[in-house]
Amino acid sequence: MLKKRYTKKDLKEFKKIILSRKEELVDDIKHISDDTLKKSQKDAAGDISGYTYHMADVATDTYDREFSLGLASNERQVLYELEDALKKVEDGTFGICESCKCLITKTRLKVVPQARLCVKCQEKKEKR
Repeated sequence: MLKKRYTKKDLKEFKKIILSRKEELVDDIKHISDDTLKKSQKDAAGDISGYTYHMADVATDTYDREFSLGLASNERQVLYELEDALKKVEDGTFGICESCKCLITKTRLKVVPQARLCVKCQEKKEKR
């Protein structure tokens, strides 16, 4: 018979992984925000002169800024998924595939602790 849940010891180990990953993401998001939002375009470009910008420089700076904000947004989404994973650890349902209800492998969960699907179900989802 297949195991339907992870042991408390396993869940404790996964919780440490999730909390560590959350901490890394919060630091990354803070770093991106500090670099992107707290600097003016002039500061970001390193321009100390009083001259106006060239349109291409402004476009590049704007692109870089939007790219950084996009990264922060993606990392924020992963942060929400990690929060959800923590709730599942607390209620004992962590590591159960939302599609087939089988256990997601420990290897997968150590790499992607916010995984909601086992590899087979994830592959099926991506093929659609």
